[in-house]
Amino acid sequence: MKLEIEESRNDGRATLRLSGVMNIHTAMALRKRLKALLDDGRPDDALREVRVDMRGVDFIDSAGIAVLVEGLQWSRKEKGRRFVLAGLSENVRDIFELAKLDTVFDIEEAAAA
Repeated sequence: MKLEIEESRNDGRATLRLSGVMNIHTAMALRKRLKALLDDGRPDDALREVRVDMRGVDFIDSAGIAVLVEGLQWSRKEKGRRFVLAGLSENVRDIFELAKLDTVFDIEEAAAA
């Protein structure tokens, strides 16, 4: 089980492209990346949006969801910063809807570049 994370930045937006499985064994890697990204605080790179592209994720458990909730909370510390989940597979979207998290997160169908 593995979770690959590819990061890119462009014009105040950081995108994390995920592929693999988000579970108790892999979620900490994403947590570390999100924490570093959102604690960066470089004044020359005003981060206005964090986009998590989940097109490559077919499975997520409670540990993965917990990390995304933490990322959302960390991003809200900065006024005006968006935390967007994009490209959720049908399986993952069903989990978010069942837990009513689709009303908490900003979720977009397409994972924009």
